[in-house]
Amino acid sequence: MSSTYDRLVGLLTKGFGVEADEVAPENTFEDLELDSLALVELTLAAQEEFGIPLTDDDLHAKNTMTEAAAVLDAKQVTVR
Repeated sequence: MSSTYDRLVGLLTKGFGVEADEVAPENTFEDLELDSLALVELTLAAQEEFGIPLTDDDLHAKNTMTEAAAVLDAKQVTVR
């Protein structure tokens, strides 16, 4: 997996009580039981972690972990 994926998993395990062994690339945030407030908090944490601007629409409950990492990768390329 990409380092972005690994960093995203790190955010989930450190700040949202998700166990690393519960996370798989095909998991959605919904599968991981993140509600809308948690997604807003995750978006803010990801902005800080990756140093990129994100909108509320960038990370969705139905995004898989792989899709979310791809969104973050694309945003990082745009900022550079």
